[in-house]
Amino acid sequence: MNSSPKVVLVLGANGSLGSAVCRLLAGGGYKVVCAGRNKQAINELADQLGTIGIACDASDFASMATCFEEALIEVGRLDGLVNAVGSLHLKPAHSTTEEDWIKTIQTNLSSAFACVKYGARAMMANGGSIVLVSSAAAFTGMPNHEAIAAAKGGVASLSRAAAATYARHKIRVNCIAPGLMDTNLTRGITSNKTQLEASTQMHPLGRIGTPDDIAPAVEWLLSEKSSWVTGEEIKIDGGLSSLRGRALARAGS
Repeated sequence: MNSSPKVVLVLGANGSLGSAVCRLLAGGGYKVVCAGRNKQAINELADQLGTIGIACDASDFASMATCFEEALIEVGRLDGLVNAVGSLHLKPAHSTTEEDWIKTIQTNLSSAFACVKYGARAMMANGGSIVLVSSAAAFTGMPNHEAIAAAKGGVASLSRAAAATYARHKIRVNCIAPGLMDTNLTRGITSNKTQLEASTQMHPLGRIGTPDDIAPAVEWLLSEKSSWVTGEEIKIDGGLSSLRGRALARAGS
């Protein structure tokens, strides 16, 4: 039996969620390849974890092709892939510019498609696990989320279709759908007392999430513990997409 550590490429590794995933995996014995646009941040994280860092733009197909080539040269194979790349665009459709729309789709959906495209090719011989990141906004209608909901809804649909395509190659594809997390990306919301309180009330468990709430689920989907799981969306959102919020629950009591 091959006892060598599993090799996982994490895209968006310099973000709050991506770095949390990298740290958890590295601490659990995985060999992690950290990839992201900020070369300095990626190299610093890779140095901290004693692993490999690659600078790439996940929304650019040529950059992604180069990233996977470099990763395979460095580590020889890939057993897992995580796309933690994302953005947050909160404007109604009538206020969203064409540039806003294109950037949102490229960052969230095109990056996920590129992950599947190049990740599946790299794993086709030996199988593996691909984890994409959708959002609770893909499953629950929320004001001013049209662009990001469309992009993240596309990620969820992509994961199901890819799971069907690549199951015969023993490649599992799943996605997680977080609620609002306290990250660098959401600092504009979480640092505003009024917005934070309103967001907290939307989550039935009475708090917003953290990257450490999400990272263990990512690790589980990469591990053999989930070897019979594919084509699934796992909602980790404090009940946001499935339950009534705290304020509504109190009103109905």
